[in-house]
Amino acid sequence: MNRRICLPALLTLSLALAAPSLHAAEKTIRIKLGTLAPAGTSYHKSLQAMGEKWRKASDGAVQLVIFPGGTQGSEADMVGLMQTGNLDAGLLTTGGLAEIDTGALAMQVMPMFFRNLDELDYVAEKMRPQLDARMLAKGYVVLFWSDSGWVRFFSKSPVLHPDDLRKLKVFSGSDSAAAYDLWKASGFSPVSLDPTGVPQGLLSGTISAVPTVPIFALAAQFDSQAKYMLELNWAPLVGAAVVHKKTWDRVPAGVRDALLKIAAETGLQVRAAGRTENTAAVAAMVKRGLKVQKVTPAVEEEWRAVIDKVQDQIRGKVVPADVFDEAQRFLKEYRAAGGAKPQ
Repeated sequence: MNRRICLPALLTLSLALAAPSLHAAEKTIRIKLGTLAPAGTSYHKSLQAMGEKWRKASDGAVQLVIFPGGTQGSEADMVGLMQTGNLDAGLLTTGGLAEIDTGALAMQVMPMFFRNLDELDYVAEKMRPQLDARMLAKGYVVLFWSDSGWVRFFSKSPVLHPDDLRKLKVFSGSDSAAAYDLWKASGFSPVSLDPTGVPQGLLSGTISAVPTVPIFALAAQFDSQAKYMLELNWAPLVGAAVVHKKTWDRVPAGVRDALLKIAAETGLQVRAAGRTENTAAVAAMVKRGLKVQKVTPAVEEEWRAVIDKVQDQIRGKVVPADVFDEAQRFLKEYRAAGGAKPQ
């Protein structure tokens, strides 16, 4: 008889004691973040470090779960997953960000717009309030903006002049119809392909040239097939970490500022590491046989002439006119004040 009384009592007591921990578990906010950055790279490690700092700053209330290496699909796929609530956040390049708002393209889609990274830093800082506001209007909070240094051309045969590249099949991300159209308009032969298909594309001959940053080329071993690199400052690879506002609104209001501060610091780390590692990546690939094609001022002007012909197809058609004009204004402002010497 006593056992019959005690057993339910003990069960009730154990559930009561467990209730606080169960309640705490329900309050834990899991933010699922996707990125194309491969696992083990500095980008991935920086996000992991940010997640750990977030956990501590929120006293365990916020848990960042990272899905690296394109496991959630292309950047367009990831934006789609964020829209449906199956993913909360993403570290995206401007190609992916443009799926949310095309204003982001002002920082990258205009080839040879920036002469050096100091110009990029200045314009990016000035443009951030406007770009952040545009993202917020579409339902996304920007955690940080960053970049990975200069995009270079990696090719299976030597490329120095624009006509050299016109003979090749150039990779163009499948999530950017605008980039594809610009390549076509400039007389090149773009091939629309998912970024994860680039290694196989080079191997099969589907593509023969890839514009990307050296650190990505090294990580994916593009240089095993594309043994030439054109050292032209084509465009910086700009990106941002964003989180859907519905998810962000679930984060306790008292810790949001602290998490944003940690995110801003992470963005600076990502940028510094990316730029430094690009130099080291080129050196590593040169040791493996990569041949670097140097660009003279005369050759650089040939490439600028190509870009000048498609400027009118960018403003208002690819990049919103007001955003395009603002970026141009800030760049002119910086140069008029003396600016920095080209790197």
